[in-house]
Amino acid sequence: MQSTTRHARLLTPCGWLDADITFDTRIRAIVPRAAEAGQRLPVMLPGFIDLHCHGGGGRDIMQGGDAAPAVSRTHARHGTTSFLATTMTAPAEDIEAALRALAPHVAQRPQGGARILGVHLEGPYISPHKLGAQPPNAVPGRAAEFDAWNAIAPIRVCTIAPEMPGHLEMLTHLVSRGARAQLGHSTGSYEAAVAALNAGASSFTHLFNAMSALHHREPGLVGAALAHATHSEIIPDLLHVHPGAIRAAWRCIPGLFAVTDATSATGMPDGDYRLGSHTVHKCLGGVRLADGTLAGSCLTMDQALRNLVHGVGLSLAEASHALSRHPAQFLQLPDRGQIAVGQFADLVVLDEALALQEVFVEGEGIAPAPAAAPAAAMA
Repeated sequence: MQSTTRHARLLTPCGWLDADITFDTRIRAIVPRAAEAGQRLPVMLPGFIDLHCHGGGGRDIMQGGDAAPAVSRTHARHGTTSFLATTMTAPAEDIEAALRALAPHVAQRPQGGARILGVHLEGPYISPHKLGAQPPNAVPGRAAEFDAWNAIAPIRVCTIAPEMPGHLEMLTHLVSRGARAQLGHSTGSYEAAVAALNAGASSFTHLFNAMSALHHREPGLVGAALAHATHSEIIPDLLHVHPGAIRAAWRCIPGLFAVTDATSATGMPDGDYRLGSHTVHKCLGGVRLADGTLAGSCLTMDQALRNLVHGVGLSLAEASHALSRHPAQFLQLPDRGQIAVGQFADLVVLDEALALQEVFVEGEGIAPAPAAAPAAAMA
């Protein structure tokens, strides 16, 4: 691959730096160079890493076939340079079929698309009493089943409800197989969540949503996350979680990271779309079931960045960490999530309004999608 050089204001592990950056598949050199008098440099951030993504561009991961590369290309145009393809709670044969369709695209990055790092198995090992928008196919965890699925496509994250019988042993098993256990879709108590963290769980799935809430006498999963978690997902579409609650989580959880929970409706006009076996409706910036339940989102990671800055009040560096550094640290990715020599050239370039100007996935330039509506219009 031919090398590329850009002069930009870089967010590095040591802070902001005006520099020339040269890269091909990986970053080869960073040479400090101040902007000329009156010159405003574009901002370059690490590419966004989305650990919870069900679909986009009209395609759903559970559809199999060529859905995964289509989803990959849709999100790459919004600055996502790597992601976990996320399954839905479904019969075992449907999950297996989706994993078999995913496997070749995990092995080989789709041209023009984001790197698919593996699978986030969101169900079926969840509570039937806290499905959220998941179909009613929840089952207790089964080690042999998990191992068979993991052999088809690498399961990097698994959402599990800790209160279900046998699930402490199950989460210990999946962690022993290299997956990260997240607690979610759960009616579990604070005590059950703490026991699960002690047994090897390390994060929470879409914090505040589809889990037992915080009460001062029954802290629930939310209380356990705020008191003990090092990492947790959160959906910053300004619909799933109030900005004030995001700020509270940011102060409590040092590795809080943003996810989209994006559905096939992402990047598409208002209308009906698929989410696993459900039909969902996109309207007014949200995605819902027929009864009004939020059903994933139509969020993109570039809009998540703008929401965190303009809607929540984080600094640009803090918002970038939530979209890149923290998910890379959680998934233990040593060569993604920051701008440094030797890292993959996963990069996004933005203007002063935080609109994408350029996207690079492992050095491949990808034309960005037009910016969505301002965050204030979504609040």
